Amino acid sequence: MRNLREKKMAREIAANETGRSAAIVTVENVVKRFGGFTALSDVNLSVRAGEKIVLCGPSGSGKSTLIRCINHIEKHDGGRIVVDGIELSDRMSDINDVRREVGMVFQSFNLFPHLSVVENCMLAPIKVRGLSRAEAHERAIGVLRKVRIHDQASKYPGQLSGGQQQRVAIARALCMQPKIMLFDEPTSALDPEMVKEVLDTMVELARDGMTMVCVTHEMGFAREVADRVVFMDRGAIVEEADPETFFRAPRTERARAFLGQIIH
Repeated sequence: MRNLREKKMAREIAANETGRSAAIVTVENVVKRFGGFTALSDVNLSVRAGEKIVLCGPSGSGKSTLIRCINHIEKHDGGRIVVDGIELSDRMSDINDVRREVGMVFQSFNLFPHLSVVENCMLAPIKVRGLSRAEAHERAIGVLRKVRIHDQASKYPGQLSGGQQQRVAIARALCMQPKIMLFDEPTSALDPEMVKEVLDTMVELARDGMTMVCVTHEMGFAREVADRVVFMDRGAIVEEADPETFFRAPRTERARAFLGQIIH
């Protein structure tokens, strides 16, 4: 944990020295409605390259909707979303360009059951990045080794535990060499004993400098990894702060009530 904090400080110092302040993700006044229900109301958020953002809040607060809009899985109804210099619109070319650079990991693993672990990881680099099978295989094995599951490469998803499947899902996203990783409650569908192996993988990604936006209720992970904690409620960002400030002295009653329910 100390090494991670030291690396975070080094990144901040380097960013200040180079004047790098441009956001890799910009969300401006974003609105999202589902019929008569407003899921996101005038949301503003910026994420700099290398930052680790944890989104937290009660169920139905808009956290998952927000990151799904960032990847255009959900289309926002108002405002602007700019990812790596590309504004998301109805143009499929823009959407596809963004999705090439953004990896996403869901609650469910969404692996192809008829493909082996390594074949799941090879598919997108071949189809989207244009890698040869040999290149894709080499990259896949390297990433699977990174998430400590390379020994399961020839197995099929149904032969793995939930934690192993989620690590394969993370590896599959990493095989596209994304600039940004989005996580939508990646441990919520796992048995408690499997949560740690997935969180350990995410911590390693953070140490490597990956830009990450994570929806999670794992507050220990937020304390260790996050540069900022963003608290949402009723479709709006209520407050955001560094982890020490957020957990020690949240400004709003909503945040205090939320933390009182999940931290004992």
